[in-house]
Amino acid sequence: MRILLLIGPEERVLAPLETVLAQSRDFLRESGIWYPEPEDQGKILTALMKGAAPRILNREKAPDLLVLSASRLGSMLHNPDQLRHLREGLERIGGELRIVAHLDHQSRALAGVYEAQVMAGRVTPLTREIGLCEQPDWWQACLAGSGDSAKERVETLPFWLDYCALLAFWETEFGKGAVEVRPRPSDAAQEIEALIGVSLDPTAEQPAPASAASLARARQLNGLLWQVVARRGKPIPADVWRGMLEEIAVDGPLIDPGSLLPVADRFAADNTVLVAEHPQLAQALSPPEASPEWQEADPEFGFRASQYLLAFMWRIDRAMRAPRRAEPPPAQPAAPNPILPPIAREKFASLAKSPFRPHNRIGSVDEELTALPYDMPPPRDLPAGSTGRVIVGCMKNEAPYILEWIAYHRAIGVDNFLIYTNGCEDGTDTILGRLQKMGIVQHRLNDDWKGKSPQQYALNRSLKEPLIERAEWIIHIDVDEFINVRCGNGTLDDFFALAPGATNVAMTWRLFGHNGVTVFDDRFVIEQFDRAAPKYCPKPHTVWGFKTMFRNIGAYGKISCHRPNKLDESFRESVRWVNGSGQDMTDEARDRGWRNSRASVGYDLIQLNHYALRSADSFLIKRQRGRALHVDRSIGLNYWIRMDWCDHRDITIQRNLPRLRAEYDRLLADDRLRQAHEDGVAWHRAKAQALRQEPEFRALFEQAVKIRLTETERAAYALALDMES
Repeated sequence: MRILLLIGPEERVLAPLETVLAQSRDFLRESGIWYPEPEDQGKILTALMKGAAPRILNREKAPDLLVLSASRLGSMLHNPDQLRHLREGLERIGGELRIVAHLDHQSRALAGVYEAQVMAGRVTPLTREIGLCEQPDWWQACLAGSGDSAKERVETLPFWLDYCALLAFWETEFGKGAVEVRPRPSDAAQEIEALIGVSLDPTAEQPAPASAASLARARQLNGLLWQVVARRGKPIPADVWRGMLEEIAVDGPLIDPGSLLPVADRFAADNTVLVAEHPQLAQALSPPEASPEWQEADPEFGFRASQYLLAFMWRIDRAMRAPRRAEPPPAQPAAPNPILPPIAREKFASLAKSPFRPHNRIGSVDEELTALPYDMPPPRDLPAGSTGRVIVGCMKNEAPYILEWIAYHRAIGVDNFLIYTNGCEDGTDTILGRLQKMGIVQHRLNDDWKGKSPQQYALNRSLKEPLIERAEWIIHIDVDEFINVRCGNGTLDDFFALAPGATNVAMTWRLFGHNGVTVFDDRFVIEQFDRAAPKYCPKPHTVWGFKTMFRNIGAYGKISCHRPNKLDESFRESVRWVNGSGQDMTDEARDRGWRNSRASVGYDLIQLNHYALRSADSFLIKRQRGRALHVDRSIGLNYWIRMDWCDHRDITIQRNLPRLRAEYDRLLADDRLRQAHEDGVAWHRAKAQALRQEPEFRALFEQAVKIRLTETERAAYALALDMES
């Protein structure tokens, strides 16, 4: 068995290679190459560091090539005894050993190390490493300055930047030239192909680096967070800590490696020797262009860490109170539900063991908490000539749901509505007509639509409407979608305050199922339905679809169902897309796309609650009505399977119920509007009852309400349906 050992030493360089390997793990296994799961990697490396042959290898069919990757071997290992134990463990496995280190210029590597450490809690600025450049022995100076407390371990000095000393250290046990040095790869997939001889085509997703201003903010907040830890004698969980730092991030330039000129000068002679011995490193070890010496960036916008600490204390308190339990190992997949067709069973088997398996363990965890209701927001005064934040939407036979939807979005800070309708039979037009006379919406008939869909025809027409032309923000959502602001007082103002500079907000769907409600009832949708899809659900593709709220700056020439399109090239550098956690995703979404990836998904600040089904009765009416966008597709049992996610409780939107009720009651005080609403409710009750009497719809109703699927089974079933479509 051959062994490929990737030792980093820089985690930022090794991470893209690990992503490519992980995404191709099953394919590689079929080719005789084993890249173990992280848990198994840990077991193997722990055994090797003890000088033992890992038992887990005895349980595996011997691969042709075993690939192990651990940047900590390069960045943390400096004890000769530990290195000897590692060699002895590898010798017990036997076979041909190849050790690879990927190197980048020390200035660029230090910038990356500093970012990683700050995002893990570092408080000390970069001046510490700059000062070490005067030391004659960098390796020993770093080791002498490192400590063993939790705070000191976060700030471990990067002794390994002395690449000559790093190679000499490894050669003491493995022999001269034992470590193959390679430049930092620009293409992770190509580098993996060069290392293992197998061509891969993954979609490697890596988080964008933090701006220098974000790191300045994070470093200041870290100092206060360590004070909290010291006072209380309890740690702040790493995921909670990092989440707070990510939440205060702002856009801006990255740390300029050229500003670390003392580092470049310190290693210039060593790098000349390395390039002479290893010509392939010439470009990687070329110094960046010199610039003014490093000074910490301005944290921007009058940032005060103490104010953010106060805002985060509730989260810290909760994390410190809650017992932090290790995630249980994934349960072995049970036998799939008998209702799954053969293709879905195959999908279930592969999905249950893959990184795409759905779960709810990302982002904040407040879905189960009974939060205090939001306060009533102050009224908004719009500048002269502005129509403010405008929702443009399309409706057909949505009478019972209109007033709740309008009242809700007015309560969170939407100013105006432009609604198009076509083919309505239930009084939707009457309700919207009355709301127009009350000055709340603008209603347009769209019965004369042309083209592929009434929705797109309406959106094209909307661009010529004064309401849209004078809007500050434009939002295209449907009446079954509710903007759920999950920060501050739950208003759009609160969200925008945490996403300064954003021009486009990708509001990711959270799909809500029927929650066991079968009979149509005239109660608030956001109150009846509180069971939703898991937040981590990269497959099927519909679960992480998003709708876009975008600033009306003229950057895009077309409004489409999920996003604006036709970017004006003069705006290419000025648009900034953020996700529901306020994190930048511009490169991913600037030109195309309507769903989030694993790298860009986020729900912490804002999400779009999507009630695609509502009750089983409502689903029958929707099935009979057809679609606004894809009018040539039926909405049958397949749609129910794709949309009826009831796995996790999310009641965060219900903090809006008091102010929703106040605005709703204010609207219903108008006698004509109340009567139109009641007429629409009566129509839907009668329609649902009539549809249940028809054999086709009665069978659909009975089939739908009997289906019970786990989140993994539903994902597998939906994937199978996508293949069949």
